[in-house]
Amino acid sequence: MEKILVPIDFSKKSEYASKMAARIAKKSNSVVYLLHMIELPTGVVDMGASSKFSIPESMLYLRKVRERMLEFKEKFFHKKTEVNHIIKLQNPHEGILKYADKINADLIVMGSKGHSNFEEILIGSNTEKVVRTSKVPVIVVKRDNEKFRMRNLVFASSFKNEDKKAVFKKFLDFANHFKSEIHLLKVNTPSRFESTQEATEKITNFIKDFDLPKYSINIYNDATINKGILNFSKDIDTDLIALSTHGRSGLSHIFSVSVTKTLSKKALKPILTIRV
Repeated sequence: MEKILVPIDFSKKSEYASKMAARIAKKSNSVVYLLHMIELPTGVVDMGASSKFSIPESMLYLRKVRERMLEFKEKFFHKKTEVNHIIKLQNPHEGILKYADKINADLIVMGSKGHSNFEEILIGSNTEKVVRTSKVPVIVVKRDNEKFRMRNLVFASSFKNEDKKAVFKKFLDFANHFKSEIHLLKVNTPSRFESTQEATEKITNFIKDFDLPKYSINIYNDATINKGILNFSKDIDTDLIALSTHGRSGLSHIFSVSVTKTLSKKALKPILTIRV
């Protein structure tokens, strides 16, 4: 993990994401890229004489943004951590993905609230779009936790497909930086039920080719997958929930983007999503 991208808009959620990125960067010795997107209003294309676009005002605004980014850097990041700051004029969702690709980012850390419909429109939709479409693993952070540690990580999966092994490998690369205990979770629901023996055997076969640190195998019964993941994570007081996402809608796979999207709205714990 060499490069961490942190989109910020100077809100509280950006502060939470910055703190999370700072902890990860310190452990992994990563370079951090703070990215602020400025989305121009629709129709602002012509900057000629008839345009209301003011160059002096714009330059002043950009200078203020740069000053705030430097404040974020000094306030939330260790002095030994290399932190770059970038300002881009582009749609936030597209701009984040494009810049992540440009720098070959290994991780994106984003804040999200989503406590109300209004907030979801303003700040939730871009986070969800990035989660759904990013080729890079994404951590969604919802709240501040001064005592946050990466001690207990939940990896929730159906443990079915070979492509999930690629996701699991990326998750292990992340977990190994923190020497975390990994809790492998398979949720049983009434419509998708397996015996404990069957589910345990499936998980055991899934992980046999991996060199795992301390871990546990957990079969959890609940009404839905979402509730099972949330309730289990609450029971063990996990520090982070890891999921795979397929980048498309529908429930063709147990852990589709629909499940990931719902959890990103409801869970207060940080969520790490890795696209298949």
